[in-house]
Order: sequence, then structure tokens, then C-alpha cells
Amino acid sequence: MSAKTWIPTPARPAPANTVGFVGWARENLFATKLDSALTLVCAALIIYLLDVVFGWAIVDASFSGEDRNACLKQVQGACWPFIDAKLGQFIYGRYPEMERWRVDWVFALGLIGLVPLLMPKVGFKRANVIFMLGFYPLFAFFMLTGGRFGLAPVDTSDWGGLLVTLVVAVTGIVGSLPLGILLALGRRSELPIVRALCVGFIEIFRGVPLITVLFMASVMLPLFLPDGVNFDKLMRCLIGVALFASAYMAEVVRGGLQAIPKGQYEAAAALGLGYWKTTRLIILPQALKLVIPGIVNTFIGLFKDTTLVLIVGLFDLLGIVQLHFTDSTWATPETHITGYAFAAFVFWVFCFAMSRYSIFMEKHLSTDPNQ
Repeated sequence: MSAKTWIPTPARPAPANTVGFVGWARENLFATKLDSALTLVCAALIIYLLDVVFGWAIVDASFSGEDRNACLKQVQGACWPFIDAKLGQFIYGRYPEMERWRVDWVFALGLIGLVPLLMPKVGFKRANVIFMLGFYPLFAFFMLTGGRFGLAPVDTSDWGGLLVTLVVAVTGIVGSLPLGILLALGRRSELPIVRALCVGFIEIFRGVPLITVLFMASVMLPLFLPDGVNFDKLMRCLIGVALFASAYMAEVVRGGLQAIPKGQYEAAAALGLGYWKTTRLIILPQALKLVIPGIVNTFIGLFKDTTLVLIVGLFDLLGIVQLHFTDSTWATPETHITGYAFAAFVFWVFCFAMSRYSIFMEKHLSTDPNQ
């Protein structure tokens, strides 16, 4: 009796309504009656909002003109000629028009150095870091302030717009991270004096609003300095913002340090590593990777908080936009809305870019095989 040959049944394709976009929609949007109802309501709301925004920003908007008459229409929409007419001041503030090429060079060189630094696969990271933290700040300082190398001097009181926003934000970000790390390590130190100083610094700066810090740096600090000694107002604000952000950064980093298992410290001690080598080579890389979302969240909050420098007389992007609302040449019902929409879009672009880069780095540094 011959044995029958077993022939496996070929696999059949999955039902069409369970794969692809249709399958994803059935699982995530229409899984239950409640999900279906919520999906339809949200879809209707999104379509309505998009229709309103598209109508205001495109269909009913004005795109050309020399003054307010271009935006006085029966059906009112965005007044984009106002943005076009004031764009230079929104970016540079009152920086002399003939010297704005210096700001462009600072922006361009910063972008050229930052992009490869943020790309993990691009080499020469050490040289890039030395360039961005060593040469570039000096280059930017001398180019923007002038007074040397044949460059006309430009006082910081003439800076404004996006220039001030980026200067304050970048300085605060670059200064707050290393200072926050030192404060976090100091708060966990076994030395009572070091721990007490770090705790006091963190709690004081976290316990007051940023406006108070800016007022102290701008108004009160000069009263405590010797006669004839003074700092530039922008410099005082930069220091205040960096110190304020470092207090919050310290708590974010401390959370990552506390998440490191004790076995990591014991393994480093078994290898004969000292405190600083253990911290630099083993503890900090793991701790910072764990708190990337918190770090970037602090950076985003700091970027948006730059608008508070208007309180002490520095006109950032939002401040310079608000300043030009008083121009009677562009006084229309839509000028304010258009200006705020422009400022909101610029802030959103920068904050969204930081958020997406945070997600990218989380995936790049993740050791989870499922990601």
C-alpha cells in the first residue's frame, strides 16, 4: 500500500478589508459604533476648519499692494502685503539695511554647521562640535556687533525680529544643557555644601517666573554693580534666560540619572573607573538618552518663552510684529490677525522641527529591536 504524498495547501491572501488603508481604517477609526461616530464628527470639524482657514488665507486674501487700501475688501481675508512690506524688519529688526548681509552670513554659516552636526551618519563630529562651540560664537559676535575688522558697529538695541528670537533661544539652549547637567549631578552629590548650593539654585529659579528673572537681569542687576561697570541689556537677558532654563533642565536630567540601575555604578566600580569617567562614559549617555523627550520639551518651551524679552524692551519676532500694528499705513481689521498668524507659523515651524528631530533621535538611539 503506497503512502499518499502530502501537498501543502497554498496560503490564501488576507481579506481585502483587513489589509492596507481599508484594514487600518477599520481597526483604528471604525472599530466600534462610538469610534465611527467620533471619526465622522472629527472629520466634519477638520473639513470645516480647513475650509475657513483656506478661505481666509487664500481665497479672500490680498497678495499685492502698497498700503492698507489693498486689504480693504468687502470680503475680508488675510493681508499678506503687510507681511511682505514688513518682512525685512520682522527678520532683522532695526538692523541697518546696508549691514543685513552680516546677519545673513551668520544664519547661513550656522545652518551649514548645524545640519551635519544633527545627522548621525555624517563624520567629523568632533571637528564639527569644536567649530560650532568655538569658532562660530566668536564669528557671530564680531559679525553682528561690528566695530572691528572694518565692520560698522551695530548696537544690540537695533537688533530685533527673528534675529533676537534665535539669539536668545540658541544661547539659552546651548548654555542650559551643560549647566543643567552639572546642577543635576551636584544635586545628587554626597558633598553637603555642593548639594545644598545646587538645590538652592534650582528651587529659587524654578520658584519665580521668567519675567521676574528678566526684570532682575535688566533693571536690578545694574544697581548692584560698581560705578562705571555695566553689561549690555541683551547680554544680561541671555544670562538670565540660560540660568532660568538650566534649573528646569537639571530636574529633567536628574530624572534620567535616577532611572539608571545601581548595577551600572557597581559594574563601573568593578572595572576600576573613577566618578568622572563613570559619569561621562556610562551614566550620562544612558541618562540623556532616556530623557530626550524632556530635554526637547524644555528647549521648545524656552524657544516660545523668548517672546517675554519684550517686557524689558527687546523686540523679538512677536514684539516687532506687534510694534508694526501701530503703523497707520496698514491699519485694517485683518492686519492684526495676519501678523499673529505669521508669527505663529514661524514659531510652529521651529518647534515642530525640534519635535520631529527628537523622535528621530529616539529611534536612532533606541536599543529596542521592535523599533
